[in-house]
Amino acid sequence: MDIKKVQTEVDEWIKSHGVRYFDELTNMAQLTEEVGEVARIISRRYGEQSEKESDKQKDLGEELADVLFVVICLANQTGVDLSEAFTKKLELKTKRDHDRHHNNPKINK
Repeated sequence: MDIKKVQTEVDEWIKSHGVRYFDELTNMAQLTEEVGEVARIISRRYGEQSEKESDKQKDLGEELADVLFVVICLANQTGVDLSEAFTKKLELKTKRDHDRHHNNPKINK
């Protein structure tokens, strides 16, 4: 599924099920909350904290999808074409980081 199509699908969903977009500040708060839920799963499941019984059934994929949904909402309501922005970012990272990462002794052990 391409990013532009996903942006359109989210926009259509918002208009038919969500009534309207939350304002940008509310969506930013929602994004922070969703990222926190991802962080909790990662820190407890893959990090050093013990996982609480109530967290064991949490689905990391579902929480990551929540993050993606809110990011797409923010992009839609601010006029950002994520497909174009992602392409530009990947080109920048490719130019900037290729040699940097290959020459980084911390990750090339």
